[in-house]
Amino acid sequence: MEKIFDNTQVAFSLKSDTELDRAYFLFKMIDSEPLVRIGTAVTNFAIKAHLPVEGLIRATVFDHFCGGVNENDCLTVVDKMYTKGVSSVLDYSVEGKEEEEQFDAALEMTLRTVEFAKERLAIPFAVFKPTGLGRFELYEKLGEKQTLNPSEQAEWDRVVARFDKICSEAHKKDVALLIDGEESWMQDAADDLVTDMMRKYNKEKAIIFNTLQMYRWDRLDYLKKLHEVAKNEGFYIGMKLVRGAYMEKENKRAEEKGYVSPICVSKEATDVNYDAAVHYMLDHIEKMAIFAGTHNELSSYKLMEMMAQRGISKNDNRIWFGQLYGMSDNISYNLAENGYNVAKYLPFGPVKDVMPYLIRRAEENTSVAGQTSRELSMIKAERKRRKGK
Repeated sequence: MEKIFDNTQVAFSLKSDTELDRAYFLFKMIDSEPLVRIGTAVTNFAIKAHLPVEGLIRATVFDHFCGGVNENDCLTVVDKMYTKGVSSVLDYSVEGKEEEEQFDAALEMTLRTVEFAKERLAIPFAVFKPTGLGRFELYEKLGEKQTLNPSEQAEWDRVVARFDKICSEAHKKDVALLIDGEESWMQDAADDLVTDMMRKYNKEKAIIFNTLQMYRWDRLDYLKKLHEVAKNEGFYIGMKLVRGAYMEKENKRAEEKGYVSPICVSKEATDVNYDAAVHYMLDHIEKMAIFAGTHNELSSYKLMEMMAQRGISKNDNRIWFGQLYGMSDNISYNLAENGYNVAKYLPFGPVKDVMPYLIRRAEENTSVAGQTSRELSMIKAERKRRKGK
């Protein structure tokens, strides 16, 4: 397969020299773990102490990894990326809320993004996180098969109603909906709920997508079992496949509580697991749709190869590639340039509310071997290319 991801001219075609310099500076900082730790601590302190740092954050890390402070604010970025054939998934990235009114606010915001997606070709998906609509502890309790008390049951009924309202709107407006994966100890309850939504709304095609985190060794089996259920009950499966973002947390909890970690033993095992799930889904693509969320070049090449072998056209609407905004532009823009369906997750929200998301991104970049150095070498190559003109 032709190596298309090395083309930095295509990868950074939308970035001005100034933006490229900012990206270089950012990834240079992220490349240093002590700096990430210090930066995180200072940022958290500054936000809690109400120091005027929002402007600085906005001009640096926020604008690199986020689309804006609200959905309208994102449209400039959405339209700009779409000129290069890269679509957007508006992701309201406010995390860690615990109150009913905050869950209702997240519901309203997600419904707005569904409406946004219906009106714009450049936004083919909407998205939300299960814990954006209900308390983590509630999912956890249900996942452990504990009985909810009457007030918890009423609370859970409201969570189910929020899910259903969004899924029903997505179905009505024909907008594909991605539901993100979270920690394993709350995921069982979320999985069951999303499967119910698939039963209800995926009768003609995949509209509702769950997420499989393939750094978990049990997820391929889960997919195969779900496939049996779907065949028997006559619904389509939509899945976003990712490697996963909570590895340290997962391993630590397993160790503390004395159970076998759900995480694959090695990065290689995760890669094998990820590619096997892609393979399985492509083998059953007549009843499935796949959103391959990956920053891994090799996995992307493999998916392209499998599509070619099976005679599946590059822009088949059942197959999408996805990356995060501000990362892996060499993959996203080169895929789009070559005719594949690509969407960038575009996080948005008030600066201080989105900080937990941004901090997680920075930490993830330092912990994923090679991720930051790849970004840096790409940026360096493009700066060199431009200077040599």
